[in-house]
Amino acid sequence: MIMSKFSENWKKEDESRSSGGFGFRIRNAVKTPEPLRPKIELATRQIQLQITRLNSTSAKLKEKDASIFNKVVTLIQKHDTQRANMLANELSEIRKMSKMVTHSKLALEQIELRLNTIQDLGDIAVMLSPAVGIIRSVGSELTSVVPEAQSEVGEISNLLSNILVDAGQMSATSINFESANEEADRVLAEASAVAEQRMRDRFPDLPESVETGSNRFEETLS
Repeated sequence: MIMSKFSENWKKEDESRSSGGFGFRIRNAVKTPEPLRPKIELATRQIQLQITRLNSTSAKLKEKDASIFNKVVTLIQKHDTQRANMLANELSEIRKMSKMVTHSKLALEQIELRLNTIQDLGDIAVMLSPAVGIIRSVGSELTSVVPEAQSEVGEISNLLSNILVDAGQMSATSINFESANEEADRVLAEASAVAEQRMRDRFPDLPESVETGSNRFEETLS
């Protein structure tokens, strides 16, 4: 399958982070002002923890999806279309949750990338002002899927906001909120596009007869 433009861009950013992370950390240690460095490192650790948890949640949803999918196929073979459609609706909800988890994980990875690339005070406003909007959107989205993550994501949001305030006081830098919101929307839109592509790659389509009887299944992938 040909990878979408968004997927290609996302892959390049992932590769950039994995290949340059150590170097970025060295530069951070040298250039980032001492009072802010511990806060940035703490925010990075908290985001990494959420990414790990979302990976675990995603794996569980995929396992559950496979189990229900096999049941649907078996019911179709037995010509039990009614029960197959009922399970297909349940499957559509699982895939909807899986997409939200993937979208949130991708968005958090972008915040982690921004934290890892901060080198000096001037970078903080540029890198982190959109991140506050991103993390708030992620927190709202995760509430229905991973309720226990809500308070922790809120703590990350507060921590990022505090870093921005401290950096602004230290450097007298003003934040362009309009530009920050536009950048946050762009990152979230790209995360959504990549999440949708990954969903199509990871999960098999249901048989046509079940898809026809379950419009909600189609809606979860669009």
